[in-house]
Amino acid sequence: QLVESGGGTVQAGGSLRLSCAASRATFSSPCMAWFRQAPGKEREGVAFSDTDGSTAYADSVKGRFTISKDNAKRTMYLEMNNLKPEDTAMYYCAADKYGGSCLTPFGYNTWGQGTQVTVSS
Repeated sequence: QLVESGGGTVQAGGSLRLSCAASRATFSSPCMAWFRQAPGKEREGVAFSDTDGSTAYADSVKGRFTISKDNAKRTMYLEMNNLKPEDTAMYYCAADKYGGSCLTPFGYNTWGQGTQVTVSS
């Protein structure tokens, strides 16, 4: 239903673009988001989007990460610039949230398998 790609290893200050390809049914979800989980840490919401174009970001990535969607390709993206070693994590896309604002991290029900991002110092 959700398939991430685009992860890799990059030096600090570099950029990556993650992609999340969705099935037709899943992409119709009004809420889609990116999360990440570093070893030994809890999963955290990184970027969120709503169908009205509203977006929200974790404070740690504001100004560096951008979430976007291509409706024709049924794909969501996460553009990541000025990457830092602390951005190293497995990144997951998520969709299908029932109830509550799309722009908060709680209640997402459909998840991809993840793509690894490693930022070296």
